[in-house]
Amino acid sequence: MSRIGNLPVTIPSGVTVSVANDVITVKGPKGELTEKFDTAIAITVEENKVKLVRPHDHKDMRAKHGLYRSLINNMVVGVTTGYKMELELVGVGYRASVSGQNLEMSLGYSHNVLVALPAEVKVAAQSERGKNPLVTLESIDKQLIGQVAAKIRSLRKIEPYKGKGIKFVGEEIRRKAGKSASK
Repeated sequence: MSRIGNLPVTIPSGVTVSVANDVITVKGPKGELTEKFDTAIAITVEENKVKLVRPHDHKDMRAKHGLYRSLINNMVVGVTTGYKMELELVGVGYRASVSGQNLEMSLGYSHNVLVALPAEVKVAAQSERGKNPLVTLESIDKQLIGQVAAKIRSLRKIEPYKGKGIKFVGEEIRRKAGKSASK
């Protein structure tokens, strides 16, 4: 039995969950999210809980059971509190600036990198003297904010020798010793 799939999703006050055909809609104080799902998984909304029941124990149904429960939980958390990710630009001369939904970064290339962000993601860039620039992303959609953060991070991955690149705030970087350490 799926331990994750069997847990009911608690619906906080101010949030409404509706299921129609193969689409689930979650509305809350921060916005509205919709997701398509497999109709083989039975989704029921009772009082302030969402329960999922699978018809049989085939491998694909077991996988979808836990997946859909996690997706619904992420939607409920997103419309109530939202999600926030912070990226740190580590390197000499690395800068970030925001104009509308465009993020412009100077990452040590011969040109500035311009990233157009979706309308659902709010972005802010912060630079303080003596500290690394921070890019803050906020959204109600966990999947979208994770995808955008991964795309930004892939523009300049952290290298293990000097530790330069784009990293998540609080991320531990495994550092390697250079050639001089072997002597």
